[in-house]
Amino acid sequence: MNGNRTRRARLRDDILARAKDQVLLMGILNVTPDSFSDGGQFLNPRAAMAQVEALDADGADIIDVGGESTRPGAAEVSAEEEIERVLSVMPGLCASSSRIVSIDTYKASVARAAAEAGAVIINDVWGMTRDAGMMQAVAETESAVVVTYNRGDIQPELNIADDMRDFFANAFAMAAAAGIPREHVILDPGVGFGKTWQQNFDVLARLDVLMDFGVPVLVGVSRKSFIGRLLDRDVQDRLIGTLAAGLASVQRGATILRVHDVREHADALKMLKAIDKAG
Repeated sequence: MNGNRTRRARLRDDILARAKDQVLLMGILNVTPDSFSDGGQFLNPRAAMAQVEALDADGADIIDVGGESTRPGAAEVSAEEEIERVLSVMPGLCASSSRIVSIDTYKASVARAAAEAGAVIINDVWGMTRDAGMMQAVAETESAVVVTYNRGDIQPELNIADDMRDFFANAFAMAAAAGIPREHVILDPGVGFGKTWQQNFDVLARLDVLMDFGVPVLVGVSRKSFIGRLLDRDVQDRLIGTLAAGLASVQRGATILRVHDVREHADALKMLKAIDKAG
């Protein structure tokens, strides 16, 4: 157990340090039957590991494992079933001494099980507000945590920048009270969660609000419906829109992009870096 804790702390500190001055890619691995883009493709552990190896080869810095779909309208699954799905692949993923694994869950029990198996990041799309035990789970496992701006209910009248600032200020206060170090927190504007279609664009345009907190910012827009609506594209035909939104986010300060298409994003980021260096 001590060996796992030491390994996790090393990997956590490494990825958080890297996220301060370089752009990282978080590759998505959904071990679910109903995720909006790739549901059912990687339920089999062998298929899942083959996908991970492909993501690694394409340049993924982090593998984000999800055992329950977070798409709007998706059926909830029990914590027991989610843990079973996640643990079918987690030991193999964490067998590598250098692979950094994230668990995409809002349930404290799932987060704990994944951390015990070796995950170093807890990616909570409810910003540690859905499960009352999540903050304690993050603190006790000494994990890094992605806190997502997600109010649940859509409120078109909100001043989205002000509300996002207040949400994160409150999140930091509660995290500190729970014993979560500020330097372990990553912020996510929560595109697609509890927002109108326009508000998805608004939070991306106002990433400066997140920059003010001085911690890494993660943006996850890969293949999401707001892109499909704007461009009139089906889910498998949204790569160009995803790349555009991702690069715009990087230019506004984001340092982690959560994506399905790692190789294409790695190429786009290499071009952006070369142009910036030449300038």
